[in-house]
Amino acid sequence: MAQGQGNVTRIVVPFAAGGVQDILARAINAELGAQLGRSVIVENRPGAGNTIGTAFVAKSAPDGNTLILAAASHTISGSLYSKLSYHPISDFTAAAHIGTVDYVLMTSSSIPAKSVAEFVAYAKANPGKLNYASAGNGSATHLAMAYFASLAGLELVHVPFKATGEAINEVLAGRSHAVIAANIGALAFVKDERVRMLAATGSHRSKFLPQLPTVAESGVPGYVFDSWLGLLAPAATPRPVVESINAAMEKLLREPVILERLAKQGIEPQALSVDAFNALLREDFAKMAKVVKASGARID
Repeated sequence: MAQGQGNVTRIVVPFAAGGVQDILARAINAELGAQLGRSVIVENRPGAGNTIGTAFVAKSAPDGNTLILAAASHTISGSLYSKLSYHPISDFTAAAHIGTVDYVLMTSSSIPAKSVAEFVAYAKANPGKLNYASAGNGSATHLAMAYFASLAGLELVHVPFKATGEAINEVLAGRSHAVIAANIGALAFVKDERVRMLAATGSHRSKFLPQLPTVAESGVPGYVFDSWLGLLAPAATPRPVVESINAAMEKLLREPVILERLAKQGIEPQALSVDAFNALLREDFAKMAKVVKASGARID
């Protein structure tokens, strides 16, 4: 991937500016470009959940110049949508795993619930009266809450927006009652009295919010929801090209300035080989199919 005339690599973010993937892409693109010896720019292509931007990358030339910064929403889409113009696994290859991120269940302080158990009890006492915001149909924030509602036996109204930031703003304003947002979106509001953080969604307590119990330990056993974050390329991208991106990211994940940026976003960094990341994608695809089924979510 030597520098050539007009040689630019695009990292496509399939969501609007301000979300998890967008902020992460802009935290690494300059340094990744320096490692690869080329310009790396970030391009937002939001719409239809994450599927418009994802389809664009799937159909792009497999030369390493068009990548997608993907997350759990990528593998979710394969089970959530009845029709997709691409396949989340067979139309892509792993390029570089960046890390993992937990989510946080946040509620409006206008609701008299200070724990998951109290929120569940309040929602059951008011069926269909509480709503939750998300970053759009099919987004991880949508599915995380639909899955939670399914396991807890709650009837909640879904209100989709275009980005996690918008969804959080609705909860801050009191117009939406709850949101499950990634750490990156939630951490800034730990001390904000307009919202309450009730639980973390991972399999263990978040190192960024150690005071918060997990959803599972708060009375909804079996609930776990977290997300990988990484760069994917079109499936036919040559292996040496993919390996060069992987090696560049592995170097970045050892740089203190990058590690500091990831920590600010609530991301636990982890480099993986191309093969290990591809295996993770297949495993997550199967796991998310179960989550989608349990949630009852479906988009035609």
